[in-house]
Amino acid sequence: MEFISGENRNQVTLLPDSIDDYVDDNNSVRVIDAYINSLNLFELGFSRSQPNDTGRPMYDPKDLLKLYIYGYMNQIRSSRHLEMETKRNLEVMWLLHKLSPDHKTIARFRHDNGSALKNAFRDFVKLCVKLGLYGKELVAIDGSKFKAVNSKDRNFTDKKLQDRIARIDTKIEEYLKELEDSDCKEDVADGEKSAEEIAKIITELIERKELYQSYAEELAQSGELQKSLTDPDSRLMMANGKMDICYNVQTAVDAKNKLIVDFAIINSPIDKNQITPMAEHAKDILETDKLTVAVDAGYDSAQDIVAVMNQGVDLHVAGTDFDICVPTINTQSIEITSHKNGRPVYFTDRNIALCPMGKVLYPGFYKKSKGQGVFYNYKACKQCACRCAKEARGRRYQVPMAESDFSKTYNDKHLFVRQIRIMPNKEIIKQRKSIVEHPFGTIKRNMHAGYCLTKGLKNVSGEFSLAFLAYNLKRAINILGSKKLIECMV
Repeated sequence: MEFISGENRNQVTLLPDSIDDYVDDNNSVRVIDAYINSLNLFELGFSRSQPNDTGRPMYDPKDLLKLYIYGYMNQIRSSRHLEMETKRNLEVMWLLHKLSPDHKTIARFRHDNGSALKNAFRDFVKLCVKLGLYGKELVAIDGSKFKAVNSKDRNFTDKKLQDRIARIDTKIEEYLKELEDSDCKEDVADGEKSAEEIAKIITELIERKELYQSYAEELAQSGELQKSLTDPDSRLMMANGKMDICYNVQTAVDAKNKLIVDFAIINSPIDKNQITPMAEHAKDILETDKLTVAVDAGYDSAQDIVAVMNQGVDLHVAGTDFDICVPTINTQSIEITSHKNGRPVYFTDRNIALCPMGKVLYPGFYKKSKGQGVFYNYKACKQCACRCAKEARGRRYQVPMAESDFSKTYNDKHLFVRQIRIMPNKEIIKQRKSIVEHPFGTIKRNMHAGYCLTKGLKNVSGEFSLAFLAYNLKRAINILGSKKLIECMV
């Protein structure tokens, strides 16, 4: 018995196969096609969303968006690889009606529509909210580092610049001494550099030193701690146990189906002060007044915790257990006799800080070198029964802020305070990792999107809009099925 054999490649059929026959009804490309066709790209802010009146016709942005979403769902992110897929992949041929844009056109679409791509991501989130795919009860927030398009050799800190300048100075001294010795010699031995060659090397070293000095001056004037040359917005940070040039990608993930609610791209190496903006956006998108949020210990910031609690969020921070004082609308302050692991909190609206015992700390002086305002109240500390500072004169509290904010007039009138204890729910904290790490693991491993292809905060945001939209789309297909999801879009 012979093996199963295929069709003869040279056979001419009377009625050729339709390309639609190769794409079954449950194929994800049908969902991509139906969803993108339902969008109004002009309202979402996509450039060139209307055809030209004159000149050469251009590609429909919907086709390019379909191509990118298909690519991110199938581990294909490069514009050159996407161009190849348009010529050999039957699913892509069906999706684009056999169009084959060149890689420059494909790449330009992603580059020019950073903000619009995020609008498209949020549009699909709103659709999933209407379909009841979000639980709107528990959201986990976390950040992960993604490698940027910038090598460590092209990233500079002030310390690194000063070290390189010092090494160049040493080299210049060595070459000057060598030049002086060569002037004393009548003949140059084989293998030795001539005076002209040494002078040229010294000139190059001086030029490089001046370049490094200009970088150091830029850092001093801008107040930035780092300078990256290839991607100016990227920063050196700890990623996977080693230092690398990265972006910090923050996500808010709903617990019900592990769907991403919102995300933000930042270039700060730490997660502090990110709970409030992420929780606020999550509440707005999910259209709910009450929300429980879980974060890890990296978000532990008393000021940020107070700010998010004032928004009505039930916050749980891993590893925290301390007392803080906050203003209250009651007509009198609660008497506070002690505290556990208390922390002071700064309040922007009044330009004061409250110590764990409810005493007001007033603005004292500003540290320009560190960009911090210092708050204290030595008189209150001397009279306080709870000595929470080692210094005999009392506690000083430093707050990162601009000098203009620090110089604002403080307001301590009609201030009534209450003390609250911050304690995380252990069961919610246990759920946090399984909720928020699921999308990161899928995107980095399964979708091969663990590094950036674009440069700049705006473009990187657009790139991750595609990745997170593709992730949410795959999750929705797995939950509802392709046919039901298409029916909801029509």
